[in-house]
Amino acid sequence: MNNRKNESIKLMALGGVGEFGKNMYLVEVDGDIFVLDAGLMIPENEMFGIDIVIPDFTYLTQNKDKVKGIFLTHGHEDHIGALSYILRELHVPVYGTKLTLALVKAKMKEQEFKGQANLIEVQSDSIISFQSADVSFFYTTHSIPDSVGVCIHTSEGIIVYTGDFKFDQAATSYYKPEIGKMARIGEEGVLCLLSDSTEAEKPGYTQSEAKVVSQVTDAFCHATGRIIAASFASDLIRIQHIFDAAYKSRRKVAVVGKFTQTAYDIALQLGYLHVPEDLIIPITEMNQYPDDEIVILTTGLQGEPIEVLQKMAKQTHKQVNIKNGDTVILAGTPLRGSEVLIFKTIDMLYRAGASVISGKGTFNTSSHGSQEELKFMINLMNPKFFIPVHGEFRMLKAHAKIAKECGLSAEQIFIPEKGEVAEIKDGRLRPAGRIPSGNILIDGSGVGDVGNIVLRDRKLLSQDGILLVVVTLSKKEKKISAGPEIISRGFVYVRESEELLVEATRRVREIVESSINRESFDWSCIKQDMRDDLNQYLFDKTKRRPMILPIIMEV
Repeated sequence: MNNRKNESIKLMALGGVGEFGKNMYLVEVDGDIFVLDAGLMIPENEMFGIDIVIPDFTYLTQNKDKVKGIFLTHGHEDHIGALSYILRELHVPVYGTKLTLALVKAKMKEQEFKGQANLIEVQSDSIISFQSADVSFFYTTHSIPDSVGVCIHTSEGIIVYTGDFKFDQAATSYYKPEIGKMARIGEEGVLCLLSDSTEAEKPGYTQSEAKVVSQVTDAFCHATGRIIAASFASDLIRIQHIFDAAYKSRRKVAVVGKFTQTAYDIALQLGYLHVPEDLIIPITEMNQYPDDEIVILTTGLQGEPIEVLQKMAKQTHKQVNIKNGDTVILAGTPLRGSEVLIFKTIDMLYRAGASVISGKGTFNTSSHGSQEELKFMINLMNPKFFIPVHGEFRMLKAHAKIAKECGLSAEQIFIPEKGEVAEIKDGRLRPAGRIPSGNILIDGSGVGDVGNIVLRDRKLLSQDGILLVVVTLSKKEKKISAGPEIISRGFVYVRESEELLVEATRRVREIVESSINRESFDWSCIKQDMRDDLNQYLFDKTKRRPMILPIIMEV
């Protein structure tokens, strides 16, 4: 290990605090920058038309010569989804485990990354040495194999980033946590612990996957018709449970759209999913078996499994449609904000004749540790300082409270905001300024070209619509050559609002005629007069404020 004396240690969050997703944290040791994860976030409801959101990494581009590497904890999109965009600006090595890097390659291909990426595979026993610090890893339990925590070894102690984790005493081979190694790290001396806060508000322990296996198997054995199971492609542990339960209940599994589900395919190819021989059949052979011998697995990214179930319920799916006697199992933890979509889908499935097994605690144990597991991690690591990460502010606050219960004082705990710098100096952890932070919005092929003003306009258009006012003028003759013509989109139904639009047209004509009869006039003044007058008139009549776009043409 490196014996150099470190003078400066700083920690920063570019994402993943005060929000879900977009996880990206920086550790700066004597000017060397170590990047921990590089994730994306699913757009919020008011980000109209936006595909994904990634952290603003301006600070990294400003200090690109200081960035030593990007260290990935696991292969979920909220930890790897921003990587291809960052590597277009930075040429730095990326470190990750075997499955994580395979998923990174697939995500880069999907995001049309054209450059060269230096991807370096690591295992739990890997140690990477840099001039200022060394980096090592330890395995954790999550819903995807090959998940690790990251340790940055400094002369003042170890900085530990847990990634996503829980402690499951019944975890199988690919998901076993290295509890002994964590204890040894704690004995060596942890300077600061950055720990997952997702379930910090949840008392007790997260339900074991062994309990879920029992529930799934029991449901499979008691179902009398076809079973349709929906899961997220990256929730590999849940997919494994479905395969195991199908095998025990002597059912065959037909996977809907499996060739489009990257994480599922890669895990199969690399051997991270155990599939008994002859368990999986093509969807085209499904009708050769009785209904009580069939499981249909639909996987996808984000909301795809739910959207597929809706098509099945509406009888519009090309391969499988819901029929009486089917049992639908929602076997994935729902994404935040998707509750309304899920409830609507469940209603549609019941209408189509299926029975639905879903709800809190049903096959949906969290992949994050609850309060007692968070305490266990803190006690194992016994950190000098503590920074809660990965969660909304209330979760970070709850995690800070847990840390206090474990014996840490308020001076030892730092709840970060995006872009806020925490510096460890002279035995204290304290704020030390800010760095650029925020969101980069990805819309189609555009990266960062949609800002707050564009989002505001999209919001206005979604609320009250748009009104186009088209007028053609003859400047020479000082008269209107054509129009005014008013075109409404998303504001009012024209056939039922003729009186309103006739009056609006009259007002526009008066404004234009009074303006062009003046000795001097300019287009911008006429347009502003139109907006002001129509805006007040339409609000008085409809209590709506459409976006008004005057278009003046000259002959």
